[in-house]
Amino acid sequence: MNLFDPHNRFNLANSITFANVACGVIALYFVTQKEFFIAIILAWIAGALDIADGKVARKYNLSTEFGVQLDSFADFLSFVIMPAFLLFYSLNIQSGFATFLIGLIFIYYIISGLRRLVEFNLKTDAGSVDKFFTGVPTPLGAILLWVLYLLHSFGVIDSPWIIAILTGIVAWSLNSQIKIPHP
Repeated sequence: MNLFDPHNRFNLANSITFANVACGVIALYFVTQKEFFIAIILAWIAGALDIADGKVARKYNLSTEFGVQLDSFADFLSFVIMPAFLLFYSLNIQSGFATFLIGLIFIYYIISGLRRLVEFNLKTDAGSVDKFFTGVPTPLGAILLWVLYLLHSFGVIDSPWIIAILTGIVAWSLNSQIKIPHP
């Protein structure tokens, strides 16, 4: 198995992306156990892996359509589903009706993140990097949800409704026309 063969589905860049997926799955487990700190550490590791896979793919000419698609699936898990679940579970909402309504906002965030990633894939060629993102990239959206988690955890924003409204704004921003420079 050659780690530097772009046709190998488990080449070095894709293996790094698979590690990102593993971190996202394990982080989700820790969210369900209300071990939020461990979940956040795993999510940050997933973020580092997301940066590394692209750099490795470009440096060693391992960029492929498979890798582009795999990266988006990893992003969906680690930067859309996981942070949404983390924040939602941490709110500890007491009312069934409030849980339902706030849950709908978090579903909106997840659907917005998925839409953003699909649109990005439709516009991206393997190996190419644009100078700007249109809309907030999903890793930045995840960071914004983690900031909301911290604000809620430290009592700065006590209301689950305010957190939900801010989550809705982040969800909207994922598919907005906001221009974000690509690092």
